[in-house]
Amino acid sequence: MKRIVYRKLPSGDFANVQPYHVSMKGLETAILCRDEEDYGVLVKYTAICAHRKNIIVIIYVAVSNHCHAAVLAKSYTDAYAFAEELKRMYAQWVYSKYREKKLLKGVDVQALMLDNDNYVRNALAYIPRNASDNGKPIDAYKWSGFQAMFSETKRRGLPVSKFTRREQDRVLHSREDLKEVDWEIDGYGELIPESFCDVDYLEQVFNNDQAYWLRMVGGVNTAEMEEKLVEAPRRMLPDSEFYKVVSDICDRWFQTALKDLPIEKKKRLLPFLWRSRKTTPNQLARVLGLDRADVRNALRAKA
Repeated sequence: MKRIVYRKLPSGDFANVQPYHVSMKGLETAILCRDEEDYGVLVKYTAICAHRKNIIVIIYVAVSNHCHAAVLAKSYTDAYAFAEELKRMYAQWVYSKYREKKLLKGVDVQALMLDNDNYVRNALAYIPRNASDNGKPIDAYKWSGFQAMFSETKRRGLPVSKFTRREQDRVLHSREDLKEVDWEIDGYGELIPESFCDVDYLEQVFNNDQAYWLRMVGGVNTAEMEEKLVEAPRRMLPDSEFYKVVSDICDRWFQTALKDLPIEKKKRLLPFLWRSRKTTPNQLARVLGLDRADVRNALRAKA
């Protein structure tokens, strides 16, 4: 499979992009989606924020207190900016509908590069499995991109690009300029996932084999992927565990053990580790074997 691909971005430019897992997770007591309108808006805002931040959605799912998406982006910065924008935009929706200002204050967003083939396949299988959190069968769940994948008949609907400004405000709850998009809305007013998801990328990842895709969805270890994609990046690990994480990344990125990694490559890892993991400059210095001042200076230079 080709993990890094060449794609036309929403801006119209072409670039090499790579996959990231993005999540927005609420507190256990915070219900982000309370009715079907909320779910539909969260899906629509996923597409709109991707358009704003110049990234491409592969597959997504929205459940009551969190959402996941796999996206193609030029950089971690772009993927994380998409996650932040989705949180900001959905917070505005919650306030406009429920007059609640603080519901999303404790909501955390995260982006994580999917930097090897196995990781990509497991993440793309894990995302639609989250429908079970709402007690629904995966293949019948409305608020994910699952049904768009390996579909012989692509659903058709009303082109968003043809909407008047009033229609766009009413259906999409946004004033974004969407005259150039290929998105379509179905007869229930919902965004059709086939029209904005990169179905070709997911199908290529699974060798264009639907049976392979379904086996992965059915057999993915959800607890393991929840830990790797959602929980671990959000908590600070002790040095011994963080060392294992960094060592694993070194093996995948450089095919070199952390202890043998040259200083210049260690410094290449710093921005990624700083942004994608909950850590401190001091821990990074200890685990990577770098001078603390050099770590702080490197992070400031990338800020």
